[in-house]
Amino acid sequence: MIGNAFLLAIRQIYRNPMRSFLTVLGIIIGVASVIIMINLGNGAAQSIRQDMESLGSNQLQIRPGMRLGAGQKVGAPDFTEQNIVAIRQEIAGVNYVAPKVQKSMVLVANGRNWSSVVIGTTSDYFGIDNRPLESGRFFAKDEENTGAAVCLIGKTVQTELFGENASVRQKTIRVGKFSCQVIGVLASKGSAAMGGDLDDFIVLPLKTVQRRILGSNKINNIMVQINEDSDRERVKNAIHQLMRERRSLSADAEDNFQISDTEEFMQSINKSMATMTTLLAAVASVSLLVGGIGIMNIMLVSVTERTREIGVRLAIGALQKEVLSQFLVESMMLGLFGGLIGVVLAFGLTWALSGMMGLPFVFSLDISLLAFGISALIGVIFGYFPARRAARLDPIVALRYE
Repeated sequence: MIGNAFLLAIRQIYRNPMRSFLTVLGIIIGVASVIIMINLGNGAAQSIRQDMESLGSNQLQIRPGMRLGAGQKVGAPDFTEQNIVAIRQEIAGVNYVAPKVQKSMVLVANGRNWSSVVIGTTSDYFGIDNRPLESGRFFAKDEENTGAAVCLIGKTVQTELFGENASVRQKTIRVGKFSCQVIGVLASKGSAAMGGDLDDFIVLPLKTVQRRILGSNKINNIMVQINEDSDRERVKNAIHQLMRERRSLSADAEDNFQISDTEEFMQSINKSMATMTTLLAAVASVSLLVGGIGIMNIMLVSVTERTREIGVRLAIGALQKEVLSQFLVESMMLGLFGGLIGVVLAFGLTWALSGMMGLPFVFSLDISLLAFGISALIGVIFGYFPARRAARLDPIVALRYE
């Protein structure tokens, strides 16, 4: 009986192909929209994860914060080099510790100028940032200690000032009122998913930037990389306690510094992306409701058009449940066809949009199968009322219907 109902349903759909396609258009749009939104959201989250991993894994950022004092907000003091030494010597489970100061400045070289970010730090920075060399070398220890006028540049700075593949050996760049010799070019990381060029910067020794650009020995950022085998929370808590001691904070005083964890930031980003993706998918799923109403409408029309046919079947002994199942199967088949086309359309559009947006291509088979199943369920739910109406027709009245 069920097999016969499927054959009749396919025959009826094939008899009016254009009407059937227009009927399931809402299902197609709804299924495709939901799948595309979820896949693009997953792709964006994966891209952000890749960016965070490229910026350095197991990383902590320590920055001066703000605290309340005498009824008003006061600025928290910056860090000192002694803080860096204390973390390196007293905290177990730390791979690298690097100070970081930065300022946006105009760079001049080779008759060109380019606005970029000047970073002052130590060699540990490159280990934390997971940034290998493309050519040249890192800072020597004596260059860091004396504040030598040497620098490493990102690929964007190389391209804008010297040309993409130009040699930078023995080249100099004027930074503010002094010039530094380029000793290396850092490997490219490209663009971040959230915007921004990861290669647009120049790195100098910390003392060089402090003396020649900032005119201060203060440090406003400490970067720490935790050993992967160490207990992340233990190391983080140990650093927190050490910084409170080094900054002479009493037991009841609030922190005047902040420790940011890349892992916590990543979890927060993932949660936000999941929430946004769910909201967008919920909005897109409204099309499924519209598609269901379309199926109900066309099935009611079909019942009216086939009233005499229904009357004949009932008159020769067909049961109400057989008529009901025939129309339910037909409406379910409409939902399935719409869902199948929607899944195929979603695959193509996800691939195209991922390429246009610079996101990794992610296509979730589980979500696609779920959306496909829901499209069939919508066909059954919205087709039940027309099917019930057909099954309850009076055979005599139906046979007299013109």
